[in-house]
Amino acid sequence: MSIMKDEISNFIEKLGNDHQILNFLHNMKKQEFDRTKDSVYYSGPYWDNAEIIALFEAVLSGKWFTCGAKVDKFERNFSKRFGHKSSVMVNSGSSANLVMIAALKKYFSWNDNAEVIVSTVGFPTTIAPLIQNNLKPVFTDINMQDLNFNLQEVESKITKKTKAIFISPVLGNPPDMDKLVELSKIYEINLLLDNCDSLGSKWDNKELSEFVVSSTCSFYPAHHITTGEGGMVSSNQEEIIELARSFAWWGRDCYCVGSANLLTNGTCKRRFDKWLQDVDIVIDHKYLFSNIGYNLKPLDLQGALGIEQLKKFDQIHEKRRSIKKIISLFIANNVANVRVIDENKKAETSWFGVPIVCDSPGLKKHLVKHLEENRIQTRNYFAGNILLHPAYRDMDEASNYPNANKVLETVFFIGCSPTYSNKMLEHIESVFKKFEY
Repeated sequence: MSIMKDEISNFIEKLGNDHQILNFLHNMKKQEFDRTKDSVYYSGPYWDNAEIIALFEAVLSGKWFTCGAKVDKFERNFSKRFGHKSSVMVNSGSSANLVMIAALKKYFSWNDNAEVIVSTVGFPTTIAPLIQNNLKPVFTDINMQDLNFNLQEVESKITKKTKAIFISPVLGNPPDMDKLVELSKIYEINLLLDNCDSLGSKWDNKELSEFVVSSTCSFYPAHHITTGEGGMVSSNQEEIIELARSFAWWGRDCYCVGSANLLTNGTCKRRFDKWLQDVDIVIDHKYLFSNIGYNLKPLDLQGALGIEQLKKFDQIHEKRRSIKKIISLFIANNVANVRVIDENKKAETSWFGVPIVCDSPGLKKHLVKHLEENRIQTRNYFAGNILLHPAYRDMDEASNYPNANKVLETVFFIGCSPTYSNKMLEHIESVFKKFEY
């Protein structure tokens, strides 16, 4: 029996009258922010009834529960919105990095121990997939102006073994893409993009993904759009996405997606054929495996959520930029000896957070304590120097990267979420006004 969207909507409305938790999830009875007890989280899902209805519709009337027609539609809509020829959705941004690197290594025939340049500061899932694919991360220090990697040092680390530079913009803010493109051309190496924190950021009016051979993004609840968990690999080289899809789908050779999975003969029109080399047996193409892969597929309900989230993306982008600007003014007007990172003149940053650099470790410690005690959530600039951490400390000397070592002592960020109301912003301003050091 087919269940129509308006029937699902009526069902949710009735359910919402009785279930407070559902009201919270889809903001049917959103309560005013209470400055005396409520917290300002650094981010969160920007949802309304549309996402909840889409979720129920996908579960109740969809032909798939796992990756299916909704995911296929989301992939196509996402590619169209951000100017990619092709995309594949996976179960997280971390998985997106993993399968992208695996696909690129095979596509470009990179040898084991080929080098990829990365920032020493950031989130480990930009680095771990290189190691997991038997590639060598080559670390560079950051500059304190925008907290991205030092591009002069990047150039000095390029060798004959260098295959790529893996860009991960700090809290959405891109480095000098012109310089990176120049390095890419001079040394004939590829640019890759971990776009998990920077979806929608632009350089010289172009999406950051236009400058790279392939990019990833994340749909974790803290990120720009969310499907609960989820990620995407995108490229204008369709073969890279075919490889990424194979690695994410057990390593299978079959490339049918969405409704094509129900076709008797598949997309290739010869689903049942003699696919195994030197074996005179007809097999189903769905059970031919050409890569050693994983199972990193998303659920179809996540694709349904993504379709709705994309419709809100322009609003989310503008809200994040506007709120970041407002909070930056609160800080500039009320807190001495701190600096908020701003964007390069050629950038249009879709901010993930408000990056704050303190003049001293003591100031950071007291400011973070003040904000947390007043229920404003803070976060480190992720791992700080990754080489200080147990899993990575044997890969290089942390002391070789002095700016990266300053990060844990003097840098942190707070949110600029599109979910922030005027009451929340009033609370944030009042807390900064009360700060003394």
